[in-house]
Amino acid sequence: MDYIVLDIEFNGRKFASDLPMEVIEIGAVRLDSSLRQTDEFSAMIKPVYFSKLNTFIKKKTGIAQEEIDRADGFRKGSADFTAWLNRSESFLLITWGGEDLKRIVYDTRMHKLDDAYWMAVLYYDLLKGFLRYKNVTNDVSVEAALLDLGIEAEGSAHRALDDARMTSEVFRKIFDRLDLELKQQFKDLYTNAKERRFVKNAIRTLLSQKKSPRWETVAEHFLASKVPLTDERKAAELQEYFVSELAKALTKSSGNAGSAE
Repeated sequence: MDYIVLDIEFNGRKFASDLPMEVIEIGAVRLDSSLRQTDEFSAMIKPVYFSKLNTFIKKKTGIAQEEIDRADGFRKGSADFTAWLNRSESFLLITWGGEDLKRIVYDTRMHKLDDAYWMAVLYYDLLKGFLRYKNVTNDVSVEAALLDLGIEAEGSAHRALDDARMTSEVFRKIFDRLDLELKQQFKDLYTNAKERRFVKNAIRTLLSQKKSPRWETVAEHFLASKVPLTDERKAAELQEYFVSELAKALTKSSGNAGSAE
C-alpha cells in the first residue's frame, strides 16, 4: 500500500462569480508502506475560466502568468496524474481537508470526463485526523500543524508540490496515532457547512430547553427563514444529518449523566 499525499491550487472567485473555480496546479508525493518518499508529481493546469490570474492568486501562490499560459489543459494534466497514480499497485490518497479531491471531481465533470475513477478513490482526510489527535475542533493550516509538531516548514506555502511535501511530514509525524480505517470516498453534498451548523445549533438549543428535538420542529422553526428546502436532495441530506447529530448529542448527554452519578 502506497500513500499519495495530494495538494492542489485553484483559481477563481468563490463568492464573487458564478463561474467555476478550477484546478491550476497539482502536486503529490508518493510514500511507500514504510513512509519513505519514492516519487513526486507536479503539473500546472491551464484554466478555461479566469485564464488571467487575478492579483490575489498570483500573490498567494507565486505562480506567474507565463507558467499558466504555457501549461496543458485539465484533460492532459489529469490524465498524466492518473497514469502516475496507477504506478502504485494500491494506494490511499491523503488530503488536508476535502476540497482538493472535490475540485478534481468538479473539473472532471466540467470537462465532460468520466468521474468514476475519482468517485472510487479512497482518501483519508489528514486535517480531521490531526484535529482528532489534538482533540480540538477548529481547522488549522498545514503550516500551523507543522509548527505545533515542531517540524520546520520548507518550501513555499500555497504551491502544490511544496504543500504536499509539508503535508507528508505531518502524516509521518502522527502516523501511529491515526485511524486510517476512517478513510472515505468522495460524496456529493447538497448542503454547506453553514447550513449543517444551523441544524447542529438547533439540536443544542432544543436539548438545552429540555425539549425533544424533532426534524419537523427544526425545519419549521430554525431553518425555514435561513435555508431553502425546496431541493429534495438538500432537505433529505439535512434530515439525515439531523438524525446523525441528534444521536451523537444524546449519546454524549447520557455519558455525561452517567459519569456524574
